[in-house]
Amino acid sequence: MVLVVLCCARCTLVEKSRPGEQLTEARRSVEEGVKLKAAGRYPEAALLIERALPIQEAALGPRHPDVASSLAQLGDLYVYQGFYSEAAPLFERALSIQEEALGSHHLEVAASLNLLGDLHGKLGRYSEAESLISRALAIREAALGPHHSVVAASLLHLASIYAEKGLYSKAESLYERALAIQEASLGPRHRRVAPPLTNLAVLYWRQGFYSKAEPLFVRALSILEETVGPHHPNSAMLLDDLAMLYLDQGLHAKAEPLLKRALAIRETALGPHHPYFADSLDNLARLYRAQRLYSKAESIYERVLSIQEAAVGPHHPRVADTLNRLALLYREQGVDAKAEPLFERALAIRKSVLGLHHPAVAASLNNLATLRLAQHHLSQALPLLAQSLAASEAHLRQEILGFSEARLASTLLRFRKDEERLYALVRVHPDDERVRRLALSAALLRKGRSLEEMADTSRIIFRDLNPEDRKTLERLRALRTERSVLALAGAGKLSPSQHQRHLQKLADQCDALERELARRSGPLRALRSQPAPDKLADSVASKIPKDGALIEFVAYSEGPLVPSMGVPQSESSKGLRYLALVLFADGRSHALDLGPAETIDQAASRLHQALAGHSSEHESAAQELYTLTLHRLIPLLGKTRRLFVSPDGQLTLVPFTALHDGRRFLVDAFEFTYLTSGKDLLPHPEDIPSSRSVVVLADPDFSTTSATGSVETESSSVERLASLQRFFSMRSAELVERPWLPLPGTRQEAEAIQRLFPRASLLLGRAASKDALLKLDRPGLLHIATHGFFLGDAATPPATRAVQQCCALADPGLREHPEDPLLRSGLVLAGANSTQESSGPAPLASSLVTALELGGMDLWGTQLVVLSACDTGRGDVKLGQGIYGLRRALVVAGAETVVSSLWKINDGKTSEFMEAFYRHLLAGEGRVAALHSAMREMRRKHPHPYYWAPFIATGKGAPLEL
Repeated sequence: MVLVVLCCARCTLVEKSRPGEQLTEARRSVEEGVKLKAAGRYPEAALLIERALPIQEAALGPRHPDVASSLAQLGDLYVYQGFYSEAAPLFERALSIQEEALGSHHLEVAASLNLLGDLHGKLGRYSEAESLISRALAIREAALGPHHSVVAASLLHLASIYAEKGLYSKAESLYERALAIQEASLGPRHRRVAPPLTNLAVLYWRQGFYSKAEPLFVRALSILEETVGPHHPNSAMLLDDLAMLYLDQGLHAKAEPLLKRALAIRETALGPHHPYFADSLDNLARLYRAQRLYSKAESIYERVLSIQEAAVGPHHPRVADTLNRLALLYREQGVDAKAEPLFERALAIRKSVLGLHHPAVAASLNNLATLRLAQHHLSQALPLLAQSLAASEAHLRQEILGFSEARLASTLLRFRKDEERLYALVRVHPDDERVRRLALSAALLRKGRSLEEMADTSRIIFRDLNPEDRKTLERLRALRTERSVLALAGAGKLSPSQHQRHLQKLADQCDALERELARRSGPLRALRSQPAPDKLADSVASKIPKDGALIEFVAYSEGPLVPSMGVPQSESSKGLRYLALVLFADGRSHALDLGPAETIDQAASRLHQALAGHSSEHESAAQELYTLTLHRLIPLLGKTRRLFVSPDGQLTLVPFTALHDGRRFLVDAFEFTYLTSGKDLLPHPEDIPSSRSVVVLADPDFSTTSATGSVETESSSVERLASLQRFFSMRSAELVERPWLPLPGTRQEAEAIQRLFPRASLLLGRAASKDALLKLDRPGLLHIATHGFFLGDAATPPATRAVQQCCALADPGLREHPEDPLLRSGLVLAGANSTQESSGPAPLASSLVTALELGGMDLWGTQLVVLSACDTGRGDVKLGQGIYGLRRALVVAGAETVVSSLWKINDGKTSEFMEAFYRHLLAGEGRVAALHSAMREMRRKHPHPYYWAPFIATGKGAPLEL
C-alpha cells in the first residue's frame, strides 16, 4: 500500500511541479513528518518522509546529506513503530553518507551513531551499542561542550545500555548528569527533562528503591501530560512504569487503572503488534498473575511472546523475561513439566546475551535450581545455586564501588531471599558437605558486608586522601553533625512533618556525598583481591588457630522456601529460625539447626535483663540460653578453646562468656572473640601501620562548654546550624531538665591507665570535648570513659554511666526517636549541661557525639578503642548485618578492636575492671585474652556477671604494640 501511494504521489508531483518545486515540497513533507513524530503520529509521519525521500534522491543525488537526514528520520520512525529490521539499513546508509560528506566528527554523524547505537541496544547487542553511543558522545562533547542538551541525549542512551547490562552504578551517574544538564539548559518543566527522570526512576525501581522512584515517575508523568498530552505513547510508557512500581509493592488497586489506561493508549497509537504494546500486555499479565487469575495471564503471555519474537527475534532478553514469568506462572499452579523448558530457554538466552554476571542470570539460575530441588534432584540443583551465588556476588562487587551505606543495605536486603534458600537447604540436608559449604560461603560473603564495604571505603579515602576528597569528606562530616544536632534537639516550632522533611533532606545530601566518596575510592577498592565464593571457606579456615573454631550463627526466614524444595509445609516453620555453621582450621565443617528464633530470642532477652538488672535468677537464664544454643555444639568442638563467634539477631546482645553449662560459666572454658563475619579473619591488603600513642578521654566537665565551644564546620553548615536556633532555644529547658551527673570513677580510671602507660595523653574536664575527640590523629589506643546513650533505653540505675534523659527525645510522649540508629547511639562530653549558658545550637553540637559522627573519624592504625560507658555495644539489630550503633561506627572509622558494653555499667566497679584489663594487656596478653583475664579476676571480687561480663571485644585479638 505504501509503495502504491508513494508511486502515485511521485507521478503527481512530476506532472504538476518542476524539480525545484518538487524538492521544496519534499522538504516541507519532511518537516511536517518531524512534527507528526513529536505528536506520536508515527505512521502518518513515516508516510510523508517515505514520499519525500525518492524526490530528494532524484534532485540531490543518493549521497547528499539531506538524503542522509531523511533516512535517519525514517529509520527512527520505524523504530518507534517496532520495525527494527527495516530501520537498521537506513541508519547504516545515513551514517555512511554523513561520514563521507561531512567528516567523521560532524554533529550529524553523532546523531546517526546515537540512533544506530540505540537500535543495537533494543536488539540486545549491548557491546556494539556502547561503542557507537560512546563515539557519538565524544563528538558532541568536543563540538558543544559537556553541558549541552544534545550531549545529555547521548548520556541517556549510554546510561540505558549500562542499565541493561546490569551496571547500575555507572548508569545512575550518567542519568543524574543528563538530568542536571536538561534542567539547567531547558528548565525543570521541559519535555526533555522527562526522559532522564523516567530512566532514573526505572533504575531505582529495578533495585527496589521504591520511595526514590515514585516521586520521579510522578514528576515525569506530569511533565509529559502537560507538554505532549495525556494520550501520547510516551505518557503511556510512564503510566506503565508507575503501575508496575505499585504492583511490586502489592498495591493492585493503584496499579490496575494505570495499566489499562496505558494499554488503551498504546493500542490506539501504535497498533496491536507493536513491541511497546506487548510490554503493556506483559504488565497486565503480571497483574493477573498476582491476582491468581492464571488462565487470563497465560493467554496474554503467549500473545506477548508472539509479538516479541516477531519484533526482536527469539533470542532477545525481553523474550527471556516473558518466558521466565510464564514459567513462574506454571510453577505456581504446580505444572512443573511446562515450566522446566521455559526456565531452561530463558536461562540460555540470558547467559548468551547478558553474560554470566548479570542479576537476571542469577535469577534464572535460582529459578531452575528451585525447580530441581522440588523434583528432588539435589545434585543437579547445587551447581546452579553455586553459579547463582557467584553471579550475584560478581554483580555486587561491580556495583558496590559506588554505593552509599543506605544503598548497600537495601541491595543486600534484596539478595537476602537467595541466601535464605541456602540456609533452609542446610536444614533439609545438614549432613551434605556440599550444602554446608555453599551455605557457609553465603554467610561469609554477606554477613556484615555493609560494615566491611563502608570500612574499606573509609580506609582508602584516608590512606589516599587528595584535596578534593578532603573537601568532600569535610562537607560530609559537617552534614552529619547537622543531622545529629537536628535529630537530638527535636522539632521546636516546626511541625513533625517539617522536621522529618528537614532530616530527610540532610540524609539525602549525606547519601550523595557518601556515593561520591565511594566512587572515588572505587578504582583502588576494585584492585583488592578477594577469594572466589567457592574458595572463601578454605581461605577463612586457613586463618583459624589450630585450637580454634568459627561459629557463624544465622537467623533466617524459611517462609515458603522449604516447601519449594519438596518438603511439606507442615515440616517447615513460617517464622525465623537459627542455624549454626561451624568451621575448623582443617577445613572441616558442621551445621546444626537450632530451632525457632522466637524461643532463642526470648531466652536471650531474659538473660540480658537478668544480667543488666543484677537479678539473682541470672544463672538459670544463662543455662536456658546455653541449652538452646551452644549445648548441642559442644560435642562437635572437641578440645577447641578459642571460639570466634559471629552472632546474629538477638544473640548479638548477650555475652557468651556469661552462659552457664550447669557447672561453670563459659568464661572458664572458652575464649570468645566476636566477629561481624568469619571473613573478618582474613587480613586486609596493605595494612596501615599501627599507631603506638595512648589517649584517654574521661571525666568530662558537663557544666562548662568545651575548650573551643563549637565543632569545626564549613561556613555553609554553620549558617544552617544557626538557622536552627529558633527552636533550640525553645527546647533548652528540656535539654537540661535532668542534668548529666559527674563520673568521678572515670577520672580514677584515667589516672590508673596513665600509671600503667606513663606517656598516655589525658583529656579530662573541659578538655574531654567533642571537638578534641573528633580531631584526634590515629591514636594507637583510645580509651573513652563517660556517659553513653542508646535512645529507647529502660530506666537508668543510679551510679551508672548511663544517660538518665537524653535531649528533647527522652520523653517518648514528645516525638519518635530518629529513624537512623546511628543518631540514637552516642557519648556525652564536656559542656552537656551548659545549654542555658549560651543560645543557639553550639552547646548541643559540641557536647553530644553520635555514632554517625564517630564513623567519620580517621582511626586507621588505631589498634584498640575502649568505650567505658553504658550501652556502647547496643544498637539496632539488623539481620545478617550486625548491630548499628557505636561499635559499628568505630570499626567503619578504622579501629582494629572495639571493646564495648552491653548494659549500664557501674561507675566505681568499672574502674576496677579496666585497671585489671590494662594490667593484663601490659603483661603481653592479647586483647581478647586480657579481657577474659580481667573478667575472671573481677569475678573473684564481684561474683555477679553484672560486674564482670558487660564488655565484649569485637575484632582482632592479638597483643597490642605500644
